[in-house]
Amino acid sequence: MAGSRLEGRTTFASTPTGWHRHRLGPARWTRRRTLAEEHHWRARSSGRPVPPGPSVSPSQWRPGPHHPDPARTPDPEDVAALYRQLRKAFEDGKNEPGAADFHYGECEMRRHDLTGTPPGERRLLWGYWLLSGYGLRASRAFGWLITAMSLTVLLLMGFGLPTHDPDPATTGTLHGSKVSLHTSAPDPTLRGGWSERFTAGRAEKATRVAINSVVFRPSGQNLTIAGTYIEMTSRLLEPTLLALGALAIRGRIKR
Repeated sequence: MAGSRLEGRTTFASTPTGWHRHRLGPARWTRRRTLAEEHHWRARSSGRPVPPGPSVSPSQWRPGPHHPDPARTPDPEDVAALYRQLRKAFEDGKNEPGAADFHYGECEMRRHDLTGTPPGERRLLWGYWLLSGYGLRASRAFGWLITAMSLTVLLLMGFGLPTHDPDPATTGTLHGSKVSLHTSAPDPTLRGGWSERFTAGRAEKATRVAINSVVFRPSGQNLTIAGTYIEMTSRLLEPTLLALGALAIRGRIKR
């Protein structure tokens, strides 16, 4: 498909509709435009039997004419190349939103390609898919962001915020007519049971720390040693999720 060019209205197949069982629970496929070759590969890789008739339920992947022969069914590497050509054709036509589904399909096939994609790259693609749908699913990225912020708040309330803000203490010594002063602040400590830790006041402090972490601002809040590490982790993870969500929105509206 080198030099592919699409004009006019072109209709592609879609992913299966409805809910289906996936490993430990129900799941549903992300709605996107797909190629028939991906349908054929997924139908074969899922071990579906040969359908008895020509009609196929819209909730299932459509098997190919040579199903389930693996030698005559496209593999992920072949399908990824097709998606890549289509993506490039749309991008060359300055249609970035139209290329989004083909970028998603290309990444999906690379993630499932056990021969052409190295294991480390497949793991990176898996994480990219899980966190933001390859940078194309803003709802997924923002959902993870809200989850991460909520977890940060709970951890700070339980382990990160001291019971009381430490009060600086000033001590001095007198040497003749001179006074030497030294001010020190004790390390923040956490005491009390769980009922004393999960209060509205502590929730408000923890929320401020989490929000400041998203925008790389120091919270200025005294934290325990555990709280310091919790804040460091949130300042690394949460801005990344925010950037992935913004990238997904940009990919859908860019012209």
